[in-house]
Amino acid sequence: MTTPFPDSMDFRGSNAPSRVECEIFDLIVHGEIPREISGAWYRMIPDPQFPPRLGDDTFISGDGMMGCFSFDNGHVDYRQRYVITDRLRADRAARRSLFGAYRNPYTDDPSVRSVERGTANTTPLFHGGRLFALKEDSRPVELDPHTLETKARWDFGGKLRSLTMTAHPRTDPVTGELYFYGYEAGGLATNAIAYCKADKSGALLTEQWFEAPYVSLLHDFAITERHVLFPVFPTTADLARIQAEGPHWIFEPDKPSYVGIMPRDGSVSELRWFKYDQPASSFHLLNAHSEGDVVHLDFHLSPMNPFPFIQRASGLQVDPSKMRSKYARWTFDLSKPGNTIQERELGPGGDMPRIAAKDQGRPYEVGYYQRFDPQLGPPNFIGPVGAGFNTVSRLSLNSGELRNLVVGPKATVQEHVHIPSRKPGHEGYLAFVVDLHDVRGSEVWMVEAEHLDVGPIARIELPLRLRCQVHGNWVAADLLS
Repeated sequence: MTTPFPDSMDFRGSNAPSRVECEIFDLIVHGEIPREISGAWYRMIPDPQFPPRLGDDTFISGDGMMGCFSFDNGHVDYRQRYVITDRLRADRAARRSLFGAYRNPYTDDPSVRSVERGTANTTPLFHGGRLFALKEDSRPVELDPHTLETKARWDFGGKLRSLTMTAHPRTDPVTGELYFYGYEAGGLATNAIAYCKADKSGALLTEQWFEAPYVSLLHDFAITERHVLFPVFPTTADLARIQAEGPHWIFEPDKPSYVGIMPRDGSVSELRWFKYDQPASSFHLLNAHSEGDVVHLDFHLSPMNPFPFIQRASGLQVDPSKMRSKYARWTFDLSKPGNTIQERELGPGGDMPRIAAKDQGRPYEVGYYQRFDPQLGPPNFIGPVGAGFNTVSRLSLNSGELRNLVVGPKATVQEHVHIPSRKPGHEGYLAFVVDLHDVRGSEVWMVEAEHLDVGPIARIELPLRLRCQVHGNWVAADLLS
């Protein structure tokens, strides 16, 4: 018999595990979905099958659940299925969780010490005609893009040496080439980073290894047309601490942050490190672009790691009212000596940034992200950080104009996806799951990206509550045929 889940933030209320695999045909739509929208919106959801082995755990340790909204001629279907990892297969055989603390194999049941413990729960990636579930502590898992059935672990035909692959790869919108990396590439708490490139068909072209200034939770990176950027913030790992069954990650605000920059298709021997001495943390980058030898990086910047479980492990007492985060632009002049970073504030803090795919690594005008606005009332708790977002924002990088869509005092919004339009001059659409906390339900809102402040052009009803996703991506129908 499966025991109840713990009564903690990561498992109660809107964070309660759903454990539901389903297929729902022809969801109810209020309003009208533009007929030009045709394709699949894949979403990765941490959704634990069993209660945690050690009594409690973090939200982001849940088993990977792949969800998919399929859009066709104004109709929408929904399907979600577990990713059948080696870890989940072992747990199901035992009918209990055999794996211990987040990213610490020394806390696992001895019977699974040799079992791959990755959960494949963070990001869906469609590339070269294949669908993958990504988690940055392990290699990808391939799924059937139509049925979501699990196939196998993927290592680029045996060519990938890195033991890990980022959950934030970047695809060049012109060449179709995939750029990615793995940190802790040589194993647990190792300082090696593997920088890789695959062609548009998915064949691995290059893999180069280098060392970061220290072992860091390098969750995201950025590309431009000419450069690649590796940001290193002081959420750090230590093998001795992990072997003593301690936390994988702690935040060390007194450590400097670094950004490594090199030619995108050059050698890692050309890496140049820039240094930032103030307390800093960031998990998601909006975009980057190059202007000759000047490189710009736009991202959410905070003085503190936002995850409560990492703050506790670090022994940090955090007053949220004193944590002023922001969207910032860091500028690096590669033509000059030194390692200094120029900073400019772009807008108020938030997270889950997105751009149109065509703007990846290019000069651009508009970005979208999510915020919690305290003026709308107290937070509704959902997701791994706690306070859910209540506002979707459109930021004009040139004018600084911020257009906002508020989802309401009793609702939160999950990460949005950008869907391009075929109409000339049209900015495309945003789709996102809205969590209705007063009824413990979910629905999807669709807005015109340029006019998101007008409100939804369509709302899609769901007959069940969707657990909070991490990341999602849009795939056009012609790529899936």
